[in-house]
Amino acid sequence: MPFRAARAIASTIVAAVLLLTACGGTGHTGAGTITVYSADGLAAWYKDRFVAFTRQTGIPVNLVETGSSEAVARITNERHNTQADVVITLPPFIQDIAMRGLLVSHGADVADIPDSARDAQGRYVNIVNNYLTFIVNNEVAVKPRTWSDLLAPRFKGKLQYSTPGQAGDGTAVLVLLTTMWGKDRALDYLRQLQANNVGPSKSTGSLQEKTSRGDILVANGDVQMNLRTLRSGQGNFTLFMPADDDGQRRTVAVPYAAGMVKGAPHPDRARRLLSFLLSPESQRTIGPVAVGFPTLPAAQDSVDDEQRRVMAGIDVVSVDWTSVAQTFRADMAAYDQAVHR
Repeated sequence: MPFRAARAIASTIVAAVLLLTACGGTGHTGAGTITVYSADGLAAWYKDRFVAFTRQTGIPVNLVETGSSEAVARITNERHNTQADVVITLPPFIQDIAMRGLLVSHGADVADIPDSARDAQGRYVNIVNNYLTFIVNNEVAVKPRTWSDLLAPRFKGKLQYSTPGQAGDGTAVLVLLTTMWGKDRALDYLRQLQANNVGPSKSTGSLQEKTSRGDILVANGDVQMNLRTLRSGQGNFTLFMPADDDGQRRTVAVPYAAGMVKGAPHPDRARRLLSFLLSPESQRTIGPVAVGFPTLPAAQDSVDDEQRRVMAGIDVVSVDWTSVAQTFRADMAAYDQAVHR
């Protein structure tokens, strides 16, 4: 729900944690090293947690951070020579690779995780909860409040949303509109919105930078990523969620979900890592470090007042992501045709 950029984000990670770019190394870098392919957006939390995991277990972790669809593409392409142990990505991408047999039962300790946050077959489990949102540049005098406002001519060439089917947050835009309005109305709306849209974007994270500079004025994002950017002092934007015709603001959850890759080089170590990320110790760091929302109910008190204020008054609609994954390719084809992409 950077939600996820197709370009990897390079940063310096201490000791045993190696953060690679998307075009960098592909796979484990040493005997016993766990390799994680992840949708981007949790780099700071990974740094904190992977260092703690290595200190506790002696097991180093190699992180390859990329876009939601890119992580899936890597796993698919490497299925006969598996490089990753763990994949962490957004719905419906995690459901898609599970249905295609590219994940196996992880066996991590999920006893305290709600049933709604984990696959019944044990193939994946939500690690960090997150929600779709939008952002607007702070200098915009009259800020948009509704979905209809985004169609206004004043946003022509100044609005951009990440591409459904490539970015998790962009996919969430299409899923939310379809859930609210049905497929036909949702596609008709996005067809109209195309008049203002700058063009496709594989990266939601890059839209933060463009919005902050004023290159564009409005973009989609996600609560975790956008709040964390604002807390770092790098963002020049405000979060908002467009209201429907009835005045209600609605969103969808876009959790980071983790699974063990079929043929993982280090399944036992990967299982230990997943259990560690789901532990009370790790889950209580999600609020203050990742600025996300814990999956573990006992860690909900780590969410601060600002996070609660952002979500106040917004209805989180229920989505059957498995059903979304089943019609995913057909829905993406319909979207491409609607926006003439």
